[in-house]
Amino acid sequence: MSTTAAGMIFIVSLVLALALVHKPLGDYMHRVYTTPRHTAVERWIYRLLGIRPDTEQSWGVYARGLLAFSLVSVLAVYGIQRLQDKLPLSVGMAPVTDHIAWNTAISFVTNTNWQSYSGESTMGHLTQMGALAVQNFVSAAVGMAVAVALVRGFARSRTEHLGNFWVDLVRGCVRILLPIAFVGAVVLVAAGVIQNFAAPHDIATLAGGHQAITGGPVASQEAIKELGTNGGGFYNANSAHPFENATSWTNWVELFLILLIPFALPRTFGRMVGQVRQGYAILAVMGVLALAGVLLTNAFELSAHATVPQAVGAAMEGKEVRFGVSNSATFGAVTTLTSTGAVNSFHDSYTPFGGMMTMVDMMLGEVAPGGVGAGLYGMLVLAVITVFVAGLMVGRTPEYLGKKIGAREIKLASMYFLVTPALVLIGTAAAMASSVQRASMLNSGPHGLSEVLYAFTSASNNNGSAFAGLTVNTPWWDVALGLCMAFGRFLPIILVLALAGSLARQSPVPASAGTLPTHRPQFVGMVVGVTIVLVALTYLPALALGPIAEGLS
Repeated sequence: MSTTAAGMIFIVSLVLALALVHKPLGDYMHRVYTTPRHTAVERWIYRLLGIRPDTEQSWGVYARGLLAFSLVSVLAVYGIQRLQDKLPLSVGMAPVTDHIAWNTAISFVTNTNWQSYSGESTMGHLTQMGALAVQNFVSAAVGMAVAVALVRGFARSRTEHLGNFWVDLVRGCVRILLPIAFVGAVVLVAAGVIQNFAAPHDIATLAGGHQAITGGPVASQEAIKELGTNGGGFYNANSAHPFENATSWTNWVELFLILLIPFALPRTFGRMVGQVRQGYAILAVMGVLALAGVLLTNAFELSAHATVPQAVGAAMEGKEVRFGVSNSATFGAVTTLTSTGAVNSFHDSYTPFGGMMTMVDMMLGEVAPGGVGAGLYGMLVLAVITVFVAGLMVGRTPEYLGKKIGAREIKLASMYFLVTPALVLIGTAAAMASSVQRASMLNSGPHGLSEVLYAFTSASNNNGSAFAGLTVNTPWWDVALGLCMAFGRFLPIILVLALAGSLARQSPVPASAGTLPTHRPQFVGMVVGVTIVLVALTYLPALALGPIAEGLS
């Protein structure tokens, strides 16, 4: 069987599996976020934290709870890293340096999981479990909570209330993420992914030297790393390491976990607004953009564009031979489309246009299907922008799901879209303007620019993968990228919650003959077009100087 045929079977089987679980999982999440009942475990958590679960919150209170929780999380993760040598299960690891600890704390709390360190030589087992893996759960649940709050803004009318942040956070963890991650971890352990508390083993190599092999609770962290679209790996090689991704079929399982919740959430959205077909329209937009990204990345990598790859018939540099070109390209496309950031190959070694596609996937705003929760609320913001553009073309006040998109709503949506490009382009310009920071680049010319552009794109979009080629474990890079992660996560969340509050206060507008149907293929095509045009207008000059110039040279 040819590599291309095997790659297509891999993709088709993944799509079919996601189609099978789309409805049951989406309906289940709808029940999770709408039922008034609390489980015994949840009631115990609420009593422990002093939470009144039946009290609803305005968007401002919801946002303040989210920000306060995130601030406490940053301090906790930072403290554990700095004190890890004094904590149990440190396995001999020294305290993490201040700037790396800051960067890592921001990274995992913002669901970015950017790593400027090698996990197996930096983090003890307790740090991995009690700090990083915990944030893999709660940061993902935060994104889901924000998405649900925005959907409530569309579904409700004449109210200030969007739900309760603490209830949404706890339910996302207890009822959705924990059960699925537990099953995923068991599957990974059965496949050979390790799960232990062993200290590093010193072994003799074939060359006569010695190497320390680090064990640890890998499978449990790997499952939620993928399910929560987190991406931070236990090992520096991430999902290319056999201890994290044991076989070619676990490669499929990990991609399935990554896409599971993001592709089911549109069903939840449709159920909550009482129009399932609206969920299918959002799903269609995500699917079109995702399929285009996966197929183009595969095409660029399988075409072996460049002298050496053409000579050997494949662009295998930086790719794990267990997976090959196609499965590596598919993994790279999926993880950059979903804000996961996990890698099973070296993106820096992709062909120029293949590497460009991983950047474009993130520049789309990671909405195809995006991270858990973040992808859905990002796509709904794009839908709001699209109906506004359509309203301008026909000369009437635009509306979406019975809510008018007025000046306040479009300002919030526009600011949401502008935050990330501003961080990416300003950060890249600042790094390239400094001779000191340029010294951190191992490559010059278009490829060097691509590496810097990728780093700020990844951080600002809360992806976490890296193009490599940069020495980023320095104070400047750790602080700069950490700020991009923080602003790239929390400013859009505040704008989304403000938009949800504005929508919830409105009275529903009955559909009329002039109302734009937002469940038909026409609207799907319009949202796809608006998304691509906005990205092209924003990032094309930077891409032209980087990967496009390299690819055409």
